[in-house]
Amino acid sequence: MELVQNPIQAMKDVFIKPNQVFATIAQTHNWSWLPFIFISVLSTLPMYFYFNFVDFNWYRELMISTSAGDLSPAELDMMRQTMQQPQILLVSIIGVLLSTVLSNAVLAMYLNIATKSDEECVQGFTDWYGFTWWVSMPSIVTSIIAVLIVTFASDTQLSPVNLAPTSLAFILGVPMDSSWASLTQAIRIESIWVMYLIAVGLSQWTQLSLRKTYLIATCPFLLIWAVWFLVLSF
Repeated sequence: MELVQNPIQAMKDVFIKPNQVFATIAQTHNWSWLPFIFISVLSTLPMYFYFNFVDFNWYRELMISTSAGDLSPAELDMMRQTMQQPQILLVSIIGVLLSTVLSNAVLAMYLNIATKSDEECVQGFTDWYGFTWWVSMPSIVTSIIAVLIVTFASDTQLSPVNLAPTSLAFILGVPMDSSWASLTQAIRIESIWVMYLIAVGLSQWTQLSLRKTYLIATCPFLLIWAVWFLVLSF
């Protein structure tokens, strides 16, 4: 199998030739910094564009109406005073970065444990953590689409659901105040792409059977969504 020559080429080829990419990064070091930086920067851009475009007073009232519950008028006024555009933008950007870093760390821990059954697998947690940034590359497609939606929007009262344009919430038009909003925003089209890339990577990094690689790749996503669905249903 022809290996990839450099990390920039790998970032392109992971979308079209993932087998070569994962075969290559199994033998290289420090390439994962590039997708980490690329994903981190692009994931914050939709937030930056959104909060510099949206009617923030409208956004603030939307967030309060969907999350405040039975707060008193005084408590609602306090929420309005604390929710200011610069602070919300900063918190949102930090939240996106931290959630990505932590979720990838959890995924890496899971993959490290799940592949222990392969005695020939020599990768440790740090290897799998680097691996997670490569399988997360489809998220940049969502970020680019979200930036385009905000850029070409004409109505400043733009729902934050538009920041997840590949989610079921966006596709099905699930309102923010729905009890299903969080779950449907979490289920995204690129998740299928990510699962596929995990399976491809596992096939290159381990001697596990094809069936087991796909089971490992899909299990955490499907299990989380199923439990989340059951909690909302009952």
